Amino acid sequence: MASSATTTSTTLLLRLLCLCTVLPVALQAARPTNITIGALFAFDSVIGKSARTAIQLAVDDVNRDPTVLSGTNLSVVLQDTNCSGFAGIIQAGLELMEKEVVAVVGPQSSVIAHVVTHVANELRVPLVSFAATDPALASTQYPYFVRAVHDDSFQMAAIADIVSLYGWREVTAFYVDDDYGRGGVVALADALEATRARLSYKAAFPPGADRATLADLLQRANSMESRVFVVHASPDSGLDVFAAAHDLGMMVAEYAWIATDWLAAAAIDGAGAASESNNIQGVESNNIQGVLTLRQYTPDSDAKASLVSRLAGAEQPSNNNATAVVNAYSLFAYDSVWIAAHAIDQFLDEAGGNVTFSADPNIRDANGSALRLSALRVFDQGEQLLRKVMLANFTGVTGRVGFQFDADGNGPGSGILINPAYEILNVGGTGGVRRVAYWSNYTRLSVDAPTLLDDGGPPPNSSSTTPQQQKDQQQQMSNVTWSGGTTTTPRGWAFADNGQPLRIGVPYRTSYREFVSKDDTSKDGVSGYCIDVFKAALQQLPYPVPVSFVLFGDGVTSPSYDELVQNVADGFFDAAVGDISIVTNRTRVVDFTQPYIDSGLVIVSTVMARSSDEWAFLKPFTPELWGTFVGFCIFIGAVVWILEHRHNEEFRGSPWNQMRTMFWFSFAAVFFSQREETVSSLGRFVVIMWLLVVLIITQSYTASLTSILTVQQLSTGMQGINDLLAGNDPIGYQQGSFAGSYMIKELGVKASRLRELPIDEYADSLQRGPSNGGVAAIVDEMPYVELFLSSNCQFRTVGQEFTKSGWGFAFPHDSPLAVDLSTAILKLSESGDLQRIHDNWLNTGTCDSTDGVGGPVRLSVANFGGLFLICGVACGVALLVYFARILFQFCQYHRHGTSDGAKEEDEEEDDGGGGPFPDKEKSLRRLARQTSTRDLMSTKEEEEDGGGSPFPDKEKSLRRLARQTSFRVRDFMSFVDMKESEVKSAMRSSSTSSKSMGQSHSDTSDGPSSP
Repeated sequence: MASSATTTSTTLLLRLLCLCTVLPVALQAARPTNITIGALFAFDSVIGKSARTAIQLAVDDVNRDPTVLSGTNLSVVLQDTNCSGFAGIIQAGLELMEKEVVAVVGPQSSVIAHVVTHVANELRVPLVSFAATDPALASTQYPYFVRAVHDDSFQMAAIADIVSLYGWREVTAFYVDDDYGRGGVVALADALEATRARLSYKAAFPPGADRATLADLLQRANSMESRVFVVHASPDSGLDVFAAAHDLGMMVAEYAWIATDWLAAAAIDGAGAASESNNIQGVESNNIQGVLTLRQYTPDSDAKASLVSRLAGAEQPSNNNATAVVNAYSLFAYDSVWIAAHAIDQFLDEAGGNVTFSADPNIRDANGSALRLSALRVFDQGEQLLRKVMLANFTGVTGRVGFQFDADGNGPGSGILINPAYEILNVGGTGGVRRVAYWSNYTRLSVDAPTLLDDGGPPPNSSSTTPQQQKDQQQQMSNVTWSGGTTTTPRGWAFADNGQPLRIGVPYRTSYREFVSKDDTSKDGVSGYCIDVFKAALQQLPYPVPVSFVLFGDGVTSPSYDELVQNVADGFFDAAVGDISIVTNRTRVVDFTQPYIDSGLVIVSTVMARSSDEWAFLKPFTPELWGTFVGFCIFIGAVVWILEHRHNEEFRGSPWNQMRTMFWFSFAAVFFSQREETVSSLGRFVVIMWLLVVLIITQSYTASLTSILTVQQLSTGMQGINDLLAGNDPIGYQQGSFAGSYMIKELGVKASRLRELPIDEYADSLQRGPSNGGVAAIVDEMPYVELFLSSNCQFRTVGQEFTKSGWGFAFPHDSPLAVDLSTAILKLSESGDLQRIHDNWLNTGTCDSTDGVGGPVRLSVANFGGLFLICGVACGVALLVYFARILFQFCQYHRHGTSDGAKEEDEEEDDGGGGPFPDKEKSLRRLARQTSTRDLMSTKEEEEDGGGSPFPDKEKSLRRLARQTSFRVRDFMSFVDMKESEVKSAMRSSSTSSKSMGQSHSDTSDGPSSP
């Protein structure tokens, strides 16, 4: 039994080991040995020839790579669309789907892609296209369409940046009329609109159009103004467009030709970086000289160089003697196969090798149908494979391969190949091609190669992360050789090639013909200031402009300028030249040039003489200023009296005499007639400052009084626009002018108050006035008013211009001639020619339109506040210095009087009045002794009170302090009233006396010791 159990255990162990050995082999065998993908393109097309070889090389490389599809062979079924939309849809598309392919590389054509994607949606087969660039295919309507190439919206953005860089505003699009062409032109229109340019003409030609059809379309496009042509065609037929343009003489200077990336694929040899050695193959190089074209940029790498070398050496299956043409699309076709291979490899790992197809009951043949729809099978795991395709992340021959998604995974930004970038190539010289710039969605136009990141994000050195920042950054391109071999940038537009000069509308004025009017003596039939400015501006342009002037109006009444401008907007006139004001409602329908003369609305009224007011002499100053001035006069007199009282005998005497002297000096200084002279330095300083203030104020008074007397003789009751609006009197304005509508709409003037008048009735209407059927005022533009007043001196303008405007020349919207003429007008202004033309036509005569206009201008305290402040500060500083000196002297005298009082009294008694001090000096010394004596008396009184006084000690101290303060103040006031010379003399005498007494005491003490 034990032996049997041992044998059984051994057998189970051996079976388990065998199972572990066989299981990996079984799992590996679960993956299919072969899996098939399809390829849908036109074998004989320019793109198809290069893509076919690239696809086959990619399949071979995938099968040789052990890390991809390990144990599973990848095979491809090539299906030719024969460059036919119908064949591509019915024959190629449906037949390919019958072969149960799990993915399709293609289709090549956007036209076929629009239809085949519907089949792919039903059968759940992902389409990985390497050449269908119509931006509309990015719609969520086509979930199984994956674009492994950059769509046309990016290269159209690059073209719009080129147009913006050169300042062009209008572009003509020449494109094939199919889904590919229309989708690209729509993207171009959107990109141009973002740069404030526009598509002025769309010339669509049918696929396969012959040379005659193309020539007819080009002739029609050439009759338009735009000379910037963008050609968006297929590589197989686009070169015929340039051949037809060359035959029509359109490949010359002044034309700018830009081709989308089809030209690089069709005519430029090699997909590497463009260089001077690139040659044009298969086409006469003269047909495309000076053309700018784009090519999808792929960074250089060893893998790319190896593939280009292999493609260049490979033979085309259909022609043993021809090698494959290498272009950018062959590189994207190669990477498309690898996108499918990586996705299938990941899908098989996840699905366990389960690849199944099933019939869809909704797909069946109708009775008698030969389409064999029932043979189509649905790929059951198609959605899983699609997810793996969209997660592609590897480095291919085109650079980093991956797709960008919106935050929510939906929207137009979902599933877009990362790192869109282009090379801008210029065909110039003898068949050579130069790279003049790069473009990417982050760096825009640049002479440096863009930095492409693995995640498709902005490079580290790029600060532009928003579309607006991208547009604002500086664009750069190298020098370009344009059509005709010129390096001068084309202007981008020309006059319509219809053999007719520009029709210029000119207002037929009936008055003031100096501005513009009919002139039979002129060869142009018109003349005037505006016409001369326009002709001078045309002469500044670097190209000739044929014009024909057409009068607008009946010659009886002035025409409506709004109607003239509307005729320009409607295309009846190519432009309008004249005295046309630039106002808001007109700018909505036309474009104006730079204003060549300022023109604002002003008021003209009658001048009425009035007699002067008997109190006119008081009106130059406001009451506040009069009061301030008088107050400062008194203040200055008081300050000067204080500063001069101790120095100047003229400021001393009785109180009445001193008061009279102070007031007399105050007001006499106003007329510079004061008889008193200032002696002290501080007094002179204050007087100088005050005389400066008086000089300025009196001169201002004189000027203001003169102005008031003159104004009052020429004034009217109206001072400006506010007075005009406040009244109810009639207001006149010029026939055809915008002034009437402006006053109604903007100023709220009732229409019943307005009178439309010809200029030659202005004077009569103003003279008659409102009471006699005239008007109270005229509102018109300044140039007309200046000319009117030059011969009518009895009228004047009232107030200031209450609008700011100007005259300009009107052109249709987006007219490039308006821009060039604006520059020309600025040149005329800078050179002085504009002013010379003005002086030649508009002589304003001898009347000044603004003399004596306006009300009296009264001066207020605010006008002289700074002067009063300076004078007040000067007085304050002088008084501060003066009292500081007085206080210092008082302290010195007080100290001398206290210490020498007793001695001086004895000396006075001995002298009997005949001492060396005069009486006033004795008084000063006596003043000091009295101060000391009063202090002693105060102390003695307090001692006599003894202890019986009812006041405590603190109260006694306060009483003593009060008595001392009172004595000191009285002493100080008496000191201030004394003359400065007396004080100095007493001070010197006191000092001498002290020294003499000191010497006398010294001699007495030394007497007994004398020998």
